[in-house]
Amino acid sequence: MTEPATPPAQPASVVRLDIPGGAGLVHRDVAANGARFHIAELGDGPLVLLLHGFPQFWWTWRHQLTALADAGFRAVAMDLRGVGGSDRTPRGYDPANLALDITGVIRSLGEPDAALVGHDLGGYLAWTAAAMRPKLVRRLAVASMPHPRRWRSTLVSDARQSAALSHIWGFQRPWIPERRLTADDGALVAELIRDWSGPHLPDEKALEHYRRAMCIPSTAHCSIEPYRWMVRSLARPDGIQFNRRMKRPVRVPTLHLHGSLDPVVRTRSAAGSGEYVEAPYRWRLFDGLGHFPHEEDPVAFSTELINWLKDPEPDR
Repeated sequence: MTEPATPPAQPASVVRLDIPGGAGLVHRDVAANGARFHIAELGDGPLVLLLHGFPQFWWTWRHQLTALADAGFRAVAMDLRGVGGSDRTPRGYDPANLALDITGVIRSLGEPDAALVGHDLGGYLAWTAAAMRPKLVRRLAVASMPHPRRWRSTLVSDARQSAALSHIWGFQRPWIPERRLTADDGALVAELIRDWSGPHLPDEKALEHYRRAMCIPSTAHCSIEPYRWMVRSLARPDGIQFNRRMKRPVRVPTLHLHGSLDPVVRTRSAAGSGEYVEAPYRWRLFDGLGHFPHEEDPVAFSTELINWLKDPEPDR
């Protein structure tokens, strides 16, 4: 009898990782917005919900989980729809629905609200959730991502910013981007993270985790789908309607974090986002850091974030 083929690695074996100093870290699944989401949770106190970007998953927040828990917060990092240990649904990757995933997770955790912390795509969705469901967002912290209206305007009007987002234009092709992301055990994932980082490059073990997570079946496709929507909807009614909805100002205290060497989102593109905030807004530029400031200098990033979260009256 022929031996059965070795099954692919299951998400749990790749995603449910331990973190340094993370004794007490709990992995579990919660239901929200018609899907199941994997979360990693540590600490007790006011909820801080951490949202990862591309091409990563919850583990990118490993340093902040321990720092926030030590500072007296309930720190929860979730895998976005289609990534990590969360459900890979056939549809639902537009930002309005993805934002409902996030606010649904807040409710499923039994909390009245949360401070949202988002990086890259997670930042885009955090902006969206704060505008769409303001009662569920206590505070907003965004890293390496402008406000969605600012993102849209710079994408189509700033040639240098559009060139910096060449990977997003490349995502519009069918099937080829997925194959490239998973080829050679996810080698392109490691290449992108290295290219987008500043001088403080991630270690090979970290890159291995991201490569393995991208190679979980269907993850590459689901990771790309939000970016396909962002571009393909530019002239469609649903995209125009979303852009209009995002005119609603953010009315919660907002911390905007950015690396001065970010090659993906230019500083001038991100810095104009304050015009969409009608609340205390703080801009923090990290000198010498790239697109992943929370990983490149986790101590500086966590310190800035925690001090702001504990500030009862953050200044504009």
